[in-house]
Amino acid sequence: MDRFLAERIGSLSRSRVKALIEEGHVTRDGEPLTEPAHTVRVGSTYRVAPPPPKPARPEAQAMALDILFEDSHIIVLNKPAGLVVHPAPGNLDGTLVNGLLAHAGEELEGIGGEKRPGIVHRLDKDTSGIMVVAKSQKAHQVLSDAFVARDLDREYLALVWGVPNPAEGEVDAAIGRHTTDRKRMAVVEPRHRGMQRGEMTGASAGKHAITRYGTEQVFLGALSLVRCKLMTGRTHQIRVHMAHIGHPVVGDPVYLRRIPAVSKTLPPHLREAMLSFPRQALHAASLGFLHPITRQPLSFQADPPNDMQALLALLAGCNS
Repeated sequence: MDRFLAERIGSLSRSRVKALIEEGHVTRDGEPLTEPAHTVRVGSTYRVAPPPPKPARPEAQAMALDILFEDSHIIVLNKPAGLVVHPAPGNLDGTLVNGLLAHAGEELEGIGGEKRPGIVHRLDKDTSGIMVVAKSQKAHQVLSDAFVARDLDREYLALVWGVPNPAEGEVDAAIGRHTTDRKRMAVVEPRHRGMQRGEMTGASAGKHAITRYGTEQVFLGALSLVRCKLMTGRTHQIRVHMAHIGHPVVGDPVYLRRIPAVSKTLPPHLREAMLSFPRQALHAASLGFLHPITRQPLSFQADPPNDMQALLALLAGCNS
């Protein structure tokens, strides 16, 4: 469908047509289409109605920001769950970038590009935790290089279903786009080992991805709080890797594909609380790196937000 329409229209690229289809701006016989891979039907009428153009630059919008550190080169902040990092289709404003522009004004404009000023990495909308933002072009370049070189320490706390065995381990499994659902990521030619196991085998594919995990606490033999350290930075990496080894993150709307069997062992009120948690219980708990200009070692920690802490407190009460 996207190829057919791009060829017929001529003035729009195939990728732009694909985006218009996914955003609901294409109809077939008056009914919206949302899948670019639909087969073209002979005799049908297709209409493409692009939305009005949006400003290239995000607008400044004041919002409360939990800033942990700031100088003339960087901002380190604790992002709340539910906040999108930068404008994109479906979230054109009200993002962290909009708030940063209101906070830092002209310091951020054009740093790293007009659409994502200052952004060198991101967290998923419903993942909370620590991020660093660049306020100068030099800082943006140095931090971007550090993320590419994996020259940072990043640790997350995740509440997952089940009890990992071994309690400490490493997931070395390449990640790529899901073959049928392009909005999901998936393990490609998976590999997994515990810290005490032998060498891994199997050829890699997709993008190389490694997550190291350690079990912090086990609740009723049904759930675990794990600390995950990113050795690489792939889209949805922790969520994909933990689901792959059989321990999906509680509340994950994408990678928790069915109700875990172990949930049946929980008291009814606790089972309901876990299954109704409205987002992935994942928090970027710490970030350590060298200041991009002064080269001073910096390290930041942030406790999980209230909703995740309430869930952990509920579990701890049943554990005692």
